[in-house]
Amino acid sequence: MDDLPPIEYPVDGVLDLHQFHPSEVKELVPDYLDLCREQGILEVRVIHGKGTGALRELVHAILRKRSDVEQFRLAQGDSSGWGATLVSLRKLT
Repeated sequence: MDDLPPIEYPVDGVLDLHQFHPSEVKELVPDYLDLCREQGILEVRVIHGKGTGALRELVHAILRKRSDVEQFRLAQGDSSGWGATLVSLRKLT
């Protein structure tokens, strides 16, 4: 498995965690948010799914620790419901 080339993932403000192993999330979410900020994308949707809520709680714990996160909330009222979190990032200074 280590011989496989890295997979390029688009940085477009939508991170769908369904495509990743849960053990990758702790590094993936911060890295993705950093790339979004670098590209001027300050509104990000993190799709974690509904499931048991464990992945959602992990994502929220990561977001709570980041000083560049202005706010975050569940994406209620749209088609993803509480299976996604909307994140507002502060601008780079």
